[in-house]
Amino acid sequence: MKYKALFFFLLIFSIAFSQNEKLDKTKSENIQKVITLFQTKNIDVISKIVNYPLHREFPIPDVKNEADFRKRFNQIFDAKIINQISNSKTEQWSEVGWRGIMFSDGDVWINENGKIIAVNYQSDFENAQYKSLVANDKKNLYPTLKKFQTPVYKFQTKSYLIRIDQLKDGSHRYASWKLGKKESSKPDLVLTNGELQFDGSGGNHTITFKKGEFSYIIYRRIIGEKYAPEIDLTVEKNNKVILQQDGKQIQ
Repeated sequence: MKYKALFFFLLIFSIAFSQNEKLDKTKSENIQKVITLFQTKNIDVISKIVNYPLHREFPIPDVKNEADFRKRFNQIFDAKIINQISNSKTEQWSEVGWRGIMFSDGDVWINENGKIIAVNYQSDFENAQYKSLVANDKKNLYPTLKKFQTPVYKFQTKSYLIRIDQLKDGSHRYASWKLGKKESSKPDLVLTNGELQFDGSGGNHTITFKKGEFSYIIYRRIIGEKYAPEIDLTVEKNNKVILQQDGKQIQ
């Protein structure tokens, strides 16, 4: 089952526009190492070849570190995907430009050094976990906000709590509260019909909401410099910036 989240969708979608490159000897050897580790189910060593945080579909928490990975390994990698990786041949792993090397249709991605950088596969456990977390999330929301298809992300800046949801018609909704307020209270601002635009093919994107002469621009950074903020909030009035704050995702 492929992820519904924007980041994971884009990783798979971008494959169609890329020409797979022939793997060199070193990359082929790194792939074989990964295959061997899954054949022996060596969780301790696998945990050391993961780039953290390992993103999971919001609102499932990201995997923070090696200890977290070891604890959740069987939740993420069920028997089906373990068998697929264990029985795979290097020819089933394809290099897709600078994005990395993917297995199958993008279920697992590694970089040129053999480190796991993304897992787009969703086990039955995580699928059930996702549905449960979304249901609980809706229980704690202000009544008029409970109707949505998919929670995209939730984040806070130094002044605001903001959540972005995808509605059943595919459009995006913005809801914000002054920091300190709860999501169960009436939001200070609700905007709809957000315009989604991807910044290249690495997953970074903006969602822009408009209200009169105001534009509320959310920039989500998936790939970037190590200490760059995950999310930026920019508010413009007549195309002039009147507010800009860094944001941190909440899970």
